[in-house]
Amino acid sequence: MEERYREILSGKSVLITGGLGFIGSNLARRLVDLGADVLLVDSLIPGYGGNLYNVKGLEPKLRINIADVRDVNGMQYLLQHQDFLFNLAGQVSHIDSMQDPETDLEINCRSQLSILEACRKGNDTVRILYASTRQIYGRPVRLPADESHPVQPTDVNGVNKASAEMYHRLYHQVYGLRTTSLRLTNTYGPRQLVKHNRQGFASWFIRQAVRGEQIQLFGDGTQKRDFNYVDDVVDAFLRVAISDKAVGEVYNLGASPPVTLLEFIETLLDVAGGGGGFRKVPFPEDRKRIDIGDFYNDYGKIHKEFGWEPQVSLREGLSRTVEYYRRNIDHYLD
Repeated sequence: MEERYREILSGKSVLITGGLGFIGSNLARRLVDLGADVLLVDSLIPGYGGNLYNVKGLEPKLRINIADVRDVNGMQYLLQHQDFLFNLAGQVSHIDSMQDPETDLEINCRSQLSILEACRKGNDTVRILYASTRQIYGRPVRLPADESHPVQPTDVNGVNKASAEMYHRLYHQVYGLRTTSLRLTNTYGPRQLVKHNRQGFASWFIRQAVRGEQIQLFGDGTQKRDFNYVDDVVDAFLRVAISDKAVGEVYNLGASPPVTLLEFIETLLDVAGGGGGFRKVPFPEDRKRIDIGDFYNDYGKIHKEFGWEPQVSLREGLSRTVEYYRRNIDHYLD
């Protein structure tokens, strides 16, 4: 695939919203290696994950624009003449979405509509890749969940992400925009936000293990999840980006077999050398209300059509991630 990626992406203009964040910065590094002309757009809102250190060493090889995707005029200007748009900007905290639903609506829904309008009016040939989420499924009615699973979110974040995904599909169907959505599951790896625990448990557990702190596990730890290392997620985005077959489609990512949260913690502590251990604690009420229990995706569609499947095992991915934060943790704390 490397030669194919380079053949199609080398010299192309690529814009990544949320480009200084976790997935965006890892994607940027890959695209720069492939010879793309990369522009990163990020608001650097405190607490959202954008971090200039994520692209340290790449500064001469890409461009950075500190801008907010809610700025309609600014996005219309930046989207001109782009060949690819990796639309990754978003507010990803489920807890924050319940405490501040208006901001979540602005970033995860209304701004997405503005971006699509900017593309429709000023660059209707751009290839658009949208980062959706398995959170739109809510509590599962069957497992593993494939793309036909009912969309029934349990929080504001899920509702707004589902709406944004539907806008992307609608603008393909009505206006012919070349959109594709990936429904991501629990992505982890280097350059993820670890300042606080509001953006998922995986990065917070990794921070605690690296710092030798005791991990608090909500509930009994038997909930099952699937995890994707960030390099595998980047590869999925590239596979669908270069294919016309993926236009207008939605794909799950995932991993098989799923693991329990207890197994995740045990593997993490093993590769981290024990850390501070862990203890089980009762679920906080605000988190219990939106917890979905067991959840893992069926990624058979993207595997069948593009041959994608996770290449990095959980143990290997956690080993790489722990090693990264041991070297760089000071750049990810307040």
